[in-house]
Amino acid sequence: MVFKKLLGALGVGGPSVDTVLDDGPVRPGGPLTGQVHLEGGSADCEIEQITLELVARVEAEHGDEEHEGVIAFDRLTVGGGFRLAEGERRSVPFTVTLPWETPITELHGQPLGLALGIRTELAVAGARDKGDLDPLRVAPLPAQEGVLEALGQLGFGFKSADLELGHIHGTGQTLPFYQEIELSPAPQYAHAVNEVEVTFLAAPGGMEVVLEADKRGGLFSEGHDAVNRFAVSHEGVEHVDWNAEVDSWVQQMVEHHGGGHAAGHFGHVPHQGHGLHHDASHDGRHRSGPGTGAVVAGAAAGVAVGVAGGFVAAEVIDEVFDDDEDEGDEED
Repeated sequence: MVFKKLLGALGVGGPSVDTVLDDGPVRPGGPLTGQVHLEGGSADCEIEQITLELVARVEAEHGDEEHEGVIAFDRLTVGGGFRLAEGERRSVPFTVTLPWETPITELHGQPLGLALGIRTELAVAGARDKGDLDPLRVAPLPAQEGVLEALGQLGFGFKSADLELGHIHGTGQTLPFYQEIELSPAPQYAHAVNEVEVTFLAAPGGMEVVLEADKRGGLFSEGHDAVNRFAVSHEGVEHVDWNAEVDSWVQQMVEHHGGGHAAGHFGHVPHQGHGLHHDASHDGRHRSGPGTGAVVAGAAAGVAVGVAGGFVAAEVIDEVFDDDEDEGDEED
């Protein structure tokens, strides 16, 4: 999906911008490559700066109300400082690095229903305008995929995924929001929990996995949330028995009240991806299979347009993630 937009802030006859990302999904902490195509307007102009802005649709709670809006979570300068002649066409290639906590939008090619995008901004002769806007596809890191696959193979079912504005206390979170992937319980845990939510907080040295379970109440007790955090390394992922590892994490939430703490440095976490509250090691190989990837097929809902909520101009929501009917359009 490619959008091309005349820079209205510069008046009729101003330059236009068309950003084209390279094919295929990217990964958190990895490179994003593409080209910014510029076309001069009816007069020469100075392109002072070309900036890529990463934007996401997020949910925020205000008292008893919940709002949806768009927030910019990174700005990356990819060019500028040149003169664009009247009618001139010029392409500016770029390679930028995504934040490690960039949310994942798909698993095995199946969308999770998140709205994530790249917006291109031109600064021309002191005026700025947000021109081009393209959806961003993000696939999971190997460790993230291992956890999600294991949850699927253990019988958990995908329900939804969203981005929540706020910070998870006690974690190394750096972005102003976090991703929650909501799962229905596996049959063997359905008696104990109503649902499970998983959040990944990746960093260069490893990743925190936050698991939250909505635990059912008993005969003499009320239901409550149990939260546990675990740390895994990006190294040696292929040697982890993720089914056994993740199952042990879930058992801890079911059996205890949670509230565990993750290690401060991933360098101290065994490369086998051990949970922080047990010492058992798993030497089995990672087992592939349909897992959660098959569960999400056809299950992810379309992105609904909400209110801006004061995060970023509401127009960005209308543009970014229209359904496939907009695909192939060249002008907004």
